[in-house]
Amino acid sequence: MTHPIIIQGGMGVAVSGWPLAKAVSLQGQLGVVSGTLLPVVLARRLQEGDSGGHLRRALRHFPMPEVADRVLKAWFVAGGKPANRPFKSVEMPTLDASPALTELTVAANFVEVFLAKEGHFGVVGLNLLEKIQLPTLASLFGAMLAGVDYVLMGAGIPRAIPGVLDQLARGEAVELPIDVEGPPAATPAARAKFDPQAFCKGAVPALRRPFFLAIVSSATLALTLARKSSGEVNGFVVEGELAGGHNAPPRGPMQLNASGEPIYGPRDIPDIGKIRELGLPFWIAGAHATPATLAAAQRLGANGVQVGTAFAFCEESGITPEFKAQTLALSRSGQAAVHTDPLASPTGFPFKVLQLPNTVANPTRYSGRPRLCDLGYLRQAFTKPDGTIDYRCAAEPVGNFVRKGGTREAAEGRKCLCNGLLATVGLGQIHGSYPEPAIVTVGNDVAHLARYLEPDRNSYSAADVIKIILQAEPVLQEAQTVAAV
Repeated sequence: MTHPIIIQGGMGVAVSGWPLAKAVSLQGQLGVVSGTLLPVVLARRLQEGDSGGHLRRALRHFPMPEVADRVLKAWFVAGGKPANRPFKSVEMPTLDASPALTELTVAANFVEVFLAKEGHFGVVGLNLLEKIQLPTLASLFGAMLAGVDYVLMGAGIPRAIPGVLDQLARGEAVELPIDVEGPPAATPAARAKFDPQAFCKGAVPALRRPFFLAIVSSATLALTLARKSSGEVNGFVVEGELAGGHNAPPRGPMQLNASGEPIYGPRDIPDIGKIRELGLPFWIAGAHATPATLAAAQRLGANGVQVGTAFAFCEESGITPEFKAQTLALSRSGQAAVHTDPLASPTGFPFKVLQLPNTVANPTRYSGRPRLCDLGYLRQAFTKPDGTIDYRCAAEPVGNFVRKGGTREAAEGRKCLCNGLLATVGLGQIHGSYPEPAIVTVGNDVAHLARYLEPDRNSYSAADVIKIILQAEPVLQEAQTVAAV
C-alpha cells in the first residue's frame, strides 16, 4: 500500500465522525475518526434513536453479540428521547472502570471505524489524545476489531502506544502507565490494563497492527519517539501553532500578546530538516490546505499535509449546520476570528477558540453556565494523603478542585471542553432547563474557508477540499511505498 498525501484531521468530539472519515477515504486519502469521548457519543446517539439505523447495523457486526446486546439494552431509546430531556449519564473513566464502561468504549470505537470503512477499500485512522489515557487501551482494541489502518496520537508523548499496538495485534494483555500527580515517593505506580482474551471470553479475533503516526511539534519530540518508543513509530504529523484544537505551549516562560494569546517565536518552529533525517514519512499540519502549501511541504520532504479546519466545516463533518453556516458567512465577509486561549483547556495546553457570539467564546454566555464536571475525560489523576488515587479537573467547581489539592489560580478561566465540544455537534447535555453552550475550535485557516465555496453555494464537500488541494501545482512527490504491516 502507499501512504496518503492528505490526512484529514481527527478533530474535536465527533466533528471527525464516520461520515467525514468515509467521505475522505472514498477519495483515496486518509479519513480519520476522532476517538475522543466516543463512549459518550455512542450512548447519546443511541438515546436519540439512531436515525437511519447506522449504529445498530454496525453493532450487529460486532464480534461479541452479547456485548452489543448489552450496549443496546443500556442505551438505545426507540424513537429517541424527548428533546427537552437530559441524556442519561455515562460513567466517568477511572482506573477501575466497570465492565459496562469498558464494553461501551470498545463497542463505540468499533462502531465508528466500522462505519467509516464500510463498503469500500480506502484507509481509515483513529485519532486519540495522550492526555486522555484511561480509555486508551479499550479504544485501541475496539478500533482494531474494526480493522483500523492508522492510529494518530498527540497532546503528549505517546511512547508506550507502538508497543501496545504490537501486543494487541498478538491478542496479548496490555498495560499503560498513567500519569499521576503527587510526591514521587508517595505516588503509586498506576497502570491501566486491558486483556483481550478476558474481554472476548476466549479466542481473540485475528487483528492487524495499524500504522502509528505520532503528532509532534518539535524535532526533539520526534527524535525521542523514534528512538525510545516501545515499538515502531511509522511516521509523524508535524503540527505548528496555526493548527486548531490544543497547541503545544511556547518554549520558555509563557508570554502573552496584547490580545492575551501566547507568543510563539523562532524556537517554536519545528526543524523539518532534522525530522526529515529520521527517514520516516511525515506530514505537515496547520494552515496547509492549498496546492501551494502542499507543494511547499513536499519540497521539504513531506509525504503530504494534514488538514483539519477545511474539513471541519464541510458538509460531512459533525459540526451543527447552524455553526457551519455562521462560520462560513464570517469567513466570506472576512470577519472569522480565532483566539488562542492559554487558560481555556483544563490540560494546561493553549486551546484555539472560534469567536462565535452564541458559544463559550462569549464570556457572558459561559458565565451563566453552572460550573460542573459530569463527564471527566480531562480529569487528572492525583495521589491523596492516604496514598490512594483520586481525580480532579481544573474546570470542575472551584471548591471541589481546591479540596482535592488544586488551587483557585489554576482553576481561573478554565472551560469544560468535554461538555462544550459535545454541544458543538448537537449532543450537548441539558441541566434542568439550561442547555450546555458549545465551544468551537478551529485553526487560523478559518479565515480562508471561503476559498472552498462556489459563488452560488453556501456549503462545500470533503471532495471539494481534496480536489482544490490536489490541483496541479508542481508535480506531486510520489507517495512512499511501504510494506503492509
